[in-house]
Amino acid sequence: MNKYDIKNIISNFIMNLKRIIKKIPTKAKIIIVVILVFILIGWLIFAVIEESQKQKYVEYDGENLNESKYPGYKELIDNLQAKHPNWTFTLFYTKLDWEEVIANEGHKDNTEYPTNLIPDSSKYPEDWRCEIDKDRTFDNGTWLCASDKAIKHQMDPRNILNEDNIFQFAELKYVEGAQTKEGINEITEGSFLEGDSISEALIQAGENANLDPYFIASRLIQEQGRNGTTLSRGCEYNNAIVYNPFNINAKGNSQEEIIQNAAQYAYEQGWDSLEKALIGGVEFLKEGYINVGQNTLYLQKFDVVKQDESLYTHQYMQNLLAPESEASNMKEIYEASNTVDSALNFIVPLYENMPEKIS
Repeated sequence: MNKYDIKNIISNFIMNLKRIIKKIPTKAKIIIVVILVFILIGWLIFAVIEESQKQKYVEYDGENLNESKYPGYKELIDNLQAKHPNWTFTLFYTKLDWEEVIANEGHKDNTEYPTNLIPDSSKYPEDWRCEIDKDRTFDNGTWLCASDKAIKHQMDPRNILNEDNIFQFAELKYVEGAQTKEGINEITEGSFLEGDSISEALIQAGENANLDPYFIASRLIQEQGRNGTTLSRGCEYNNAIVYNPFNINAKGNSQEEIIQNAAQYAYEQGWDSLEKALIGGVEFLKEGYINVGQNTLYLQKFDVVKQDESLYTHQYMQNLLAPESEASNMKEIYEASNTVDSALNFIVPLYENMPEKIS
């Protein structure tokens, strides 16, 4: 069929449609128009509602934050910006109700793996243990299910908008001149990552993936400790030595199960050297988290981003306190390398119906 045939078909269709419309009584035409108008109005209302529920990112300019709707944010952000003029802040409107978020992050009956865990330690208040599982331990036997109170405390952005914790919100991207080999050496000294070659590799991996190298180093130390573990030193699986320094798929309720799951993943990826595992792990972080909008430590722990059409389930770790710990490491690196006042951006989540009182 050529373009002339198509043109004739369209022309004939329009002519026939006009004939049909002419034959329709005037009263019927009015009814049809009214129906079409109602359909159009309904569609417009649906479109407006759908648009209003979409998550959005807005650059903070000092004036565009509704203090009555989002209490307590503005003063904290302004204080940080006054101390660090090169910093910028992006407001992330999650369009999620605060209490609904906490309900979904909390533990439910008949759930094998709680979404959030805390260390089994007297350091934390008794009411930070969830009521459902109380003293039941998880993971390697040293972790407890976190209560809603603990989750609220760690998730409330107003507890994070200070110099000690702000790097939980740092956008994890490579910034020219902000991340240096000297900074990497500072944080990795005395660790399993020590050495110029690894520092250079981490800087290069970060630049290639547009990912903050300080974040990569912090994540590795968070996952492996300073001395490393079986997964970073190499463990045997299916007659091969494999590495998984990012602890990807390291889950289970015993140390053996955790290592086996992580080793199996590494084996399937072909990570038979630490270098391959580092490169593969960075790519995993980029593809699995950064590219779906989970581009801060906070958002990798708390899945409140709808970009992948799901919520609450896509988290990197169960440790409720991990973002705070990693943020502390990142801050230490930036301060050690004298780049803490670089042009860094921080993504601050806003929730609906936040209480006036900080959690």
